[in-house]
Amino acid sequence: MYRAPTVIFALIITWLASINIVYAAGDAKEIPDHDWKQEGIFGTYDDSALVRGFQVFQEVCASCHSLNYIAFRNLVDIGFSPDEVKVIAAEYEVQDGPDDEGEMFMRPARPSDYWPAPFANNNAARAANGGALPPDLSLVIKSKPAGADYLYALLTGYEEEPPSGFELAEGMYYNHYFSGHQIAMPQPIYPESVEYVDGTGATIKQQASDVTQFLSWAAEPELEERKQTGLKVLIFLAVFVALLFVIYKRTWKKLKIK
Repeated sequence: MYRAPTVIFALIITWLASINIVYAAGDAKEIPDHDWKQEGIFGTYDDSALVRGFQVFQEVCASCHSLNYIAFRNLVDIGFSPDEVKVIAAEYEVQDGPDDEGEMFMRPARPSDYWPAPFANNNAARAANGGALPPDLSLVIKSKPAGADYLYALLTGYEEEPPSGFELAEGMYYNHYFSGHQIAMPQPIYPESVEYVDGTGATIKQQASDVTQFLSWAAEPELEERKQTGLKVLIFLAVFVALLFVIYKRTWKKLKIK
């Protein structure tokens, strides 16, 4: 059986080790908190931001990154009409088959198809990106403890030149918030990288915020439905407990009278 001092000592050692790991990783800056509309028990996605974020993903991110767990038809959930989704899907080709001769073939994508990967395989992706493998973005928000805050900080944390005295490896880029401050991905967004359909100014921060919200939705497209279900369950439980309390009081009162 463990004694309390032993457990406390072990926790202290673990904490000190974690500090050493952080410093060894490059002493990345603390990730700033960002107030996201979808956070909290009553939080919901900003549909306008999701549409803009999809535009940033489509025009900037999709050239290197996949979105394996999102089908074109899912775009209906963020405000696109079924006809618009058909048009978006038809802009891409996906592999299908085999045909009657046993051969695979390419065809225009349909709403039921999942987002096509930009490269045929991981080796092709690495060859096109200097040896680095661009990650799939479907669950990127869930891959880091800071989630959306981390992605937003990463996208806005690039500097053209590293601080004086910092040795930047060849082919790497300086980023305030990336572990070690050296990242293989070049800065993906710049002012006016996209021209928003709704006329919103496409600053770096605006684009970073929009695509972060879109990828938050991609990671949890069922978030709003889950919150609504949870709220209904809480209301039901509250009513149920209240009824039990009333029944209990009335029953107990009758028993006391007898």
